[in-house]
Amino acid sequence: MNTGAYVIDVRDGRVGQVMGREGGYVQLRPPGGGREWDCPPEAVEPAPVAEELRARVRLVNREGRLP
Repeated sequence: MNTGAYVIDVRDGRVGQVMGREGGYVQLRPPGGGREWDCPPEAVEPAPVAEELRARVRLVNREGRLP
């Protein structure tokens, strides 16, 4: 997975944005920010288009609220 891509952690269904790789894991961050979590690469699947669009809207909305 490329950095910045939106994916699903199939273990629990959470959508995350790929932030990088560390120690054999993919580091994911929730759309719009928050605490990153580690996910094994075999548990990562590309997010469906609808989920990616929702994630991008959350990010734009969050940025619009910042001072």
